Amino acid sequence: MHTNTTDLFTGLWLDYLAITPSAKKVHALLQQHDGQATIVNDHIALRTVNLPGLNVASLAQHFTALGYVQSGEYDFASKKLDAWHYQHPDLTLPKVFISELRVNELSSAAQTIIQKMIAQMLPDAVQADDFLYSGTHWQVSSQDYQTLLQESEYAAWLSAWGFRANHFTVSINHLHTFSELTDVNDLLLANDFRLNTAGGIIKGGAEVCLAQSSTMADSMPVAFTDQTIAIPSCFYEFAQRYAMGNGELYQGFVAASADKIFESTNVT
Repeated sequence: MHTNTTDLFTGLWLDYLAITPSAKKVHALLQQHDGQATIVNDHIALRTVNLPGLNVASLAQHFTALGYVQSGEYDFASKKLDAWHYQHPDLTLPKVFISELRVNELSSAAQTIIQKMIAQMLPDAVQADDFLYSGTHWQVSSQDYQTLLQESEYAAWLSAWGFRANHFTVSINHLHTFSELTDVNDLLLANDFRLNTAGGIIKGGAEVCLAQSSTMADSMPVAFTDQTIAIPSCFYEFAQRYAMGNGELYQGFVAASADKIFESTNVT
């Protein structure tokens, strides 16, 4: 495992950029209009399954070893997911949102596909320094991908892309020229970025102390065992945090909003 957060997040970021070319364009656009040399990352998100050795806690050890602590728990019943978020005592470091698929709630056909995938992994793979941005450890057919897609977009995405950050998040609070999420969304739309409209372009708001929006995932080629096809890869999120009653910025997440952010990787 990495011995510092810089190396870990650099590895995650470079892997993310490789399959999310729009992220560089978002950066360039914001820097052009905001005059901010560094875009601050609010959080990243990772996906996994609730199987032994691969559940949230197994992935989270890469962060808890560096001082992160579990700080929130979330339930997404309709998507068959559980999630936790982790944050560091140093709040300048990005938060980490890790979700896991309740494999046992899927059909026997989907469970069989996932078990076949996981069986191809080395037993100690999760311990490797680069595991969190190592991608797939298996081969899967496009037919198996489509089978999973009919039942769980989350499962299908994981089968195609494996272990990596499925999004980074621009902290609106740390921008200079822009102070409102709506202004950033307007800039993105004016420059032909596709935004996630599930539940509205902005999910949440001041009333829940967190407003979020996101692009729709880029489309990138994936080499399945039988053919190569372009499917949704990763996306970019934007988050504006508001002060709670005690005057401190809210640091958690809102399940109702996150439920819709998941749909940024939907096939459209």
